[in-house]
Amino acid sequence: MSLFRTKPIDVNADTGLKRALGAFDLTMLGIGCIIGTGIFVLTGVVAAQHSGPAIVLSFILSGTACAFAALSYAELAGAIGGAGSAYGYAYSGIGELIAWIIGWDLILEYAIATSTVAIGWSGYFGKILELLGLHLPHALTNAPLDGGIANVPAMVIVLLLSVLLSIGVSESARFNTIMVFVKLAAVAIFIVVAGPHVNPANWHPFIPPATTDAGGQSHFGYGGILTGASLIFFAYIGFDAVSTAAEETINPQRNLPIGIIASLVICTILYIVVSGILTGVVHYDQIDIKAPIADALKQLGIGWAEALISIGALAGITTVMLVLYFGLTRVILAMSRDGLLPTLMARINPKTQTPVRLILGSGVVIALIAGLSPIGKVAELVNLGTLAAFFLVCASVIVLRKTRPELKRPFRTPWVPLVPLLGMGFCGFLMAGLPTITWIGFAIWSAFGLAIFFLYSRSHSELAQKS
Repeated sequence: MSLFRTKPIDVNADTGLKRALGAFDLTMLGIGCIIGTGIFVLTGVVAAQHSGPAIVLSFILSGTACAFAALSYAELAGAIGGAGSAYGYAYSGIGELIAWIIGWDLILEYAIATSTVAIGWSGYFGKILELLGLHLPHALTNAPLDGGIANVPAMVIVLLLSVLLSIGVSESARFNTIMVFVKLAAVAIFIVVAGPHVNPANWHPFIPPATTDAGGQSHFGYGGILTGASLIFFAYIGFDAVSTAAEETINPQRNLPIGIIASLVICTILYIVVSGILTGVVHYDQIDIKAPIADALKQLGIGWAEALISIGALAGITTVMLVLYFGLTRVILAMSRDGLLPTLMARINPKTQTPVRLILGSGVVIALIAGLSPIGKVAELVNLGTLAAFFLVCASVIVLRKTRPELKRPFRTPWVPLVPLLGMGFCGFLMAGLPTITWIGFAIWSAFGLAIFFLYSRSHSELAQKS
């Protein structure tokens, strides 16, 4: 059996999922996932520890890499579609083994990202309760290794979102849109209120001199810009998640490319503006890495805006979780339907037209990870998985242009193979900026996945059964 057999393409296949999403819904899904942890948390971490005011360059570098990848995603989303996103594109373009590797990486990416964001949500939820004079016990907001029993708020929010996703994609999209407007309002408040307080002196030095900490890790300088860009990639998973909604999209050939590109452009502009204002209002070495936006307003003495920003951050992080969780279930659904994972997980509830068992089952697993595990630097695995998926999506465009020139492409990536090659180059460059421990963890996960592929998936796949 060939390791590189490909599956046929059927963009408009009836999979039992409800087609209810338009271009606006998809753009909101992308913004819902991209604007959240990146603005409300990562801006502080990257500016204070890696890039300084040059965080603007880190966002531009990440955004440029994403732009090349997004153009490739847009072509494949319109031409191939499918709930599996990069996994499905590779299955149709490169072959089964590469598709499995991408799908396995995407499962890690979405599961760890959702758990990590749930822990961040718990932190912001606790801060809002403190503003109301309420305090949750330490034991109920921390994992066992952090001196607690379980992070209960993180577990509860995941389980509540599992119920929402089970009810239906239309209801989930409406909730996401409402939350997106709340957090965009919070971002707008920060820009309008903090913008006039920018002190250009805080932008000097724009690229802080390189330093080395006690552990031997480098910070700032040009290397810090690269490291910052690599870490920021955590915030750009959103447009990948948009493509997992292909089978629930009306006219996917038109609407998917619009949703992917529009959400990326809007979010990249907002990231650059907000990070520039943040480092202009507060000197980079005084930024609070836990709640940088809210704390910046606190330092300016604007308490009412701080409270609104905290509420907006909570809404923002909620939508990030929702879209990541959605993406996870759709990737597993696609892999199960193809036989690479047990087909039991591919069952669709006829009433809700959603994979209820899969959603609830994965929700329990995510809730346990979020409640009982100190995620820490494991979150960096998400960045490596995302970059690897982007790299192979760009490669798929080049391969399919050669092997399937007759394929209908409502959106065509310009200047092929130059644009996909630039996307691959940028992704490889950013992957090189991630710590060695991240590569080791990624290699262990990949080895475990390859064992499953050769022991189970290769012989149980739908293509294997047909042959």
